Amino acid sequence: MREPQKGAFAMILACTIWGLSAIYYKQLANTPPIEVLCHRTLWSVIVFIFFLRLQNRLHELKLVFMDWKLIVGLFWAAAMISTNWFFFIWSVHNDRATEASFGYYIFPLVAVLFGLLFFKERLSLVKCCSVFLAGVAVVVLAVSQNILPLVALVLSVTFGIYGVLKKQISLGPVISVTTEVFLLLPIALTFLLYWHFSGIGSFGNSLKTSLLLIFSGPMTAVPLMLFSFAARRIQMTSLGIIQYLNPTLQFLVAVFIFMEPFGIWQAIAFGLIWLALFLYTLATVSD
Repeated sequence: MREPQKGAFAMILACTIWGLSAIYYKQLANTPPIEVLCHRTLWSVIVFIFFLRLQNRLHELKLVFMDWKLIVGLFWAAAMISTNWFFFIWSVHNDRATEASFGYYIFPLVAVLFGLLFFKERLSLVKCCSVFLAGVAVVVLAVSQNILPLVALVLSVTFGIYGVLKKQISLGPVISVTTEVFLLLPIALTFLLYWHFSGIGSFGNSLKTSLLLIFSGPMTAVPLMLFSFAARRIQMTSLGIIQYLNPTLQFLVAVFIFMEPFGIWQAIAFGLIWLALFLYTLATVSD
């Protein structure tokens, strides 16, 4: 198997794990999302440290912590990705996984908009139309449900800001993500110890819950490593197109497994966003 093929396979596997992860976190519906997030942080740190130790790269992590300017940037990136993780888990627990998938669908278009605002990137007419259609889709959802689709907007915007911050950080992806979760670790440990000694924590109450919380670490770390592997071996265009597999699987899980309601207005909104993504992909491939 050639390197580009290995990269494509790794990316498909990563997106499949991300896309089906809602099924996993649904099993933790009786555990508060913030507690799941703290365990996700703790156990992913352990996985990343183990991975770096196998590669004899722990010294690289030490060097990062000697650069305070870099640490500040990574801290804000960590804040954005942890907010993203929290709202995703919350959406699964509160039967709003369909809206979460919508958020990840509009992320590429939010990224295009952020590129225009922060990096003065030029947009073709087709890409401008894609962003406009995404905006119309958000309005359709807001009007039809009589509420702002907060989950979708938070997920897409926090991931977009995360991308903007990471674009300005010259650091390898694995070291970067390891540092981010490491920076979140003191906060996560503080909450986990408080819940444990107060007797209100979920860990230890049942073997199933405890194992699910522990394996949330590999669930976080493994697809990120696969993504890192893929990013070095396939073109960014291919990377972006394959990434649509993630929200597509999330959408299918929400509608056909969780049986969340999906009416005519949601169908119109998703139809608009799929059209927007089709146009965006067409324009990207043509560039």
